[in-house]
Amino acid sequence: MTTANIIIGAGLLLVVIGVAYKFGLLGWFGHLPGDIRYEGKNVKIYFPVVTMIVISVILSLLLSFFRK
Repeated sequence: MTTANIIIGAGLLLVVIGVAYKFGLLGWFGHLPGDIRYEGKNVKIYFPVVTMIVISVILSLLLSFFRK
């Protein structure tokens, strides 16, 4: 697999994710239980802990699947 094919595949994946996000198919993204959100008077802090763990697990599974 060449570098060009990897870049094209990554670009297509980003387009698919962007379209899914635009049409609301990823409404859960960033709103999982365990994501830390603090909204004060003048401050908003958001730390998506659980969302990043889910994404990490999915990416790890995909990468291990495609390596074999």
